[in-house]
Amino acid sequence: MSLTLPPKVTDRAFERLIEINEASGENKALRVAVEGGGCSGFQYEIKLDDRADDDIILKGKGAEVVIDPISLPFLENAVIDFTEEIIGARFTVENPNASSSCGCGISFSM
Repeated sequence: MSLTLPPKVTDRAFERLIEINEASGENKALRVAVEGGGCSGFQYEIKLDDRADDDIILKGKGAEVVIDPISLPFLENAVIDFTEEIIGARFTVENPNASSSCGCGISFSM
C-alpha cells in the first residue's frame, strides 16, 4: 500500500487565512476539496469550513487547511497558495496530477 503525500500549503496562503479569520472574528479552516464537475471533469471547492473528524489537517502559522480523505489522492503533491492578480485575489491549487485544466483554474482533468 502506497502512502499518499498531502499537498503543501504556502506561508502566503496560511497568512491570508489568518487575516480572513481575524477580520471575521472566527477561527475557520480552509477546506480544499475535489468534486466531479466543471468544464474539465473535476473542480476544486475552496471555502472556509469547520473541521470534520476524518479530515487531514495541515497546520501552519496557527492556521489550518483541511482535506477530506476522498479528495486527498487528487491533491497529492499539489501546492495550495494565495495569489493577488489584476482580476482579483484567490486561493489557488497548483496540481501536478492534473493532465489539463480550464482557464479559470478551478476545473481540471486527470
